Amino acid sequence: MIVAFHHVLLAAPAGSEPRLREFYTRILGLTEVPKPPELAKRGGVWFRGPGVELHLGIEEGFEPPQKAHPAFLVDNLDELAQLIPGAIPDDLFPGYRRIYVKDPVGNRIELLQPV
Repeated sequence: MIVAFHHVLLAAPAGSEPRLREFYTRILGLTEVPKPPELAKRGGVWFRGPGVELHLGIEEGFEPPQKAHPAFLVDNLDELAQLIPGAIPDDLFPGYRRIYVKDPVGNRIELLQPV
């Protein structure tokens, strides 16, 4: 039986870790966490925030998905919309304001704030 959600894994191209660190720490406010040594050899980067763990793993031939995405609850949607170029607002989810953004490698991210 599932008891909790542990993490989401997104893919990224080799060498993108510095851009991912900038976006996920400075813009979204997550904290980078060290990967276990054996997994660190594969590249990628892991992040954590309150109730959230996000892993970005290196994938050869990476192509960002067009529809699949993680969705994060935020308390500063307007600020994030200003900080992230290309943010697309969407008002189709009752009870929430939301935007869709792309991370530096093209992964789709949904950011929601309750109304």
